[in-house]
Amino acid sequence: MTRTRLCLLAAAGSAALLLGAFFFQWLGYAPCKLCLWQRWPHGAAIAIGGIALVAGWRWLPFTGAAAAALTGVIGVYHTGVEMRWWQGPTTCTSGGDLSGSADDLLNQIMEAPLIRCDEVAWAFAGLSMATWNAILSFALAAIWIAAARRANA
Repeated sequence: MTRTRLCLLAAAGSAALLLGAFFFQWLGYAPCKLCLWQRWPHGAAIAIGGIALVAGWRWLPFTGAAAAALTGVIGVYHTGVEMRWWQGPTTCTSGGDLSGSADDLLNQIMEAPLIRCDEVAWAFAGLSMATWNAILSFALAAIWIAAARRANA
C-alpha cells in the first residue's frame, strides 16, 4: 500500500472515530471534559491527512502519528480516571472542598459539571469508550508510522 493510501486510511480512521463520538452524543451520551479532549487530536489527524494528500511531505505522517498517539494517551489517562487508578481533573470528577461556608458549597455545586469523567457512560466487551478510543488510536498511530516509512508516494 502506498504512503498516500496509508495516510488516507489513518485520517479516515480518525474521522470514523470522531463521527462515532458525535453519534453517541446524538444518542444522548453527553461527553465529559476528557472525552472532548480526546476529540481534538482526531480533528488534527484528519487535517494532517488532507494536507498529506495534497503536499506529500515525507515528515507529515509523523505528525499524524503524534496526533493519533496523543488521543490514545488521553484515552489511557481517561480510562485510569474511570477505573479510579488516579484522580482526574477536579472539574469533572467527584470530590471538592467541604471546608467553606454553605454559600461556598452551593456555588461549588452550581458550578460543577454535569458529566463526570470518572463514570463509564457506555461499555462494550467490558471496555469503555475511552479505552476503545485509546486502542484504536494507537492502531491509527501505527498506520501513520507505516505511511511515514514508505518510500513511495
